[in-house]
Amino acid sequence: MRTTTMQHGYLELKLSWELFEKAPETLSDPERGRLDKVAAKQNTIERRILASAEAANVVVPAATLNTRLQEIRKRYPSADEFSQDLERIGLSEAELEGAVERDLYIEAVLEKVASEAAPVTAVDAEIYYRLHPESFDRPEARRLRHILITFDNDREKDKARTRLDVLRFTLKTATKFGEAAQRLSQCPTAMEGGQLGVVKRDQLYPQLEAAAFALPKGQISNVLESPIGLHLRKAPSLPHVLLHQARAFWVFFRRHWLWRGVELNFGGVN
Repeated sequence: MRTTTMQHGYLELKLSWELFEKAPETLSDPERGRLDKVAAKQNTIERRILASAEAANVVVPAATLNTRLQEIRKRYPSADEFSQDLERIGLSEAELEGAVERDLYIEAVLEKVASEAAPVTAVDAEIYYRLHPESFDRPEARRLRHILITFDNDREKDKARTRLDVLRFTLKTATKFGEAAQRLSQCPTAMEGGQLGVVKRDQLYPQLEAAAFALPKGQISNVLESPIGLHLRKAPSLPHVLLHQARAFWVFFRRHWLWRGVELNFGGVN
């Protein structure tokens, strides 16, 4: 029973960062619902993978485990916040290490199976794209963060613009941008480091959209003005390119069908 609870706690921690790029306790009710649904499905798949014949003789190097643990710790501003999150989801550091090792073991098994398939070519990807156009019929979207300063008159506007102009050259990392948003931004998203989440076309003010979608990955925009104030925008991730999406989908489905064959050997997990 304790093992099941530990695995659920780790999946909650892992998926919260993968799906929403934030700690579990900051999730909204809809986000929590989605996380629980994905976690249940993933747990079923993982149990099947671990029970397969392909899982035999797979080893996780200690260096790989230590690197992954360090990556998890770096997501938190401090060691105290990391420990508090572990305590909240009911995990000790030793249990976290065990859960991460299990996760890496599963990844290694998947890589072993995938390596037996023929390499995915650009032709494969394009064929899949042509046969499944509905999978790619979606508006352009990207993940954005921002800092907003409002103003009531021209004097305040000039002061805010000067402040943001100076600030944009000092925010070299996502961490510094998030800290500045928490201190300065007058948007409710300040509490989450200025994260706007995934934004699609036509969801922004027209004065902001062109610059936001043209912004290179990791870059900070010039000072932008909208009806609600002055903004700095940062784009942590870029829009997907269709051919790259097709290649990813093709790899996914190759793995999926490989594992369908594996599942036939050990039914009973629903």
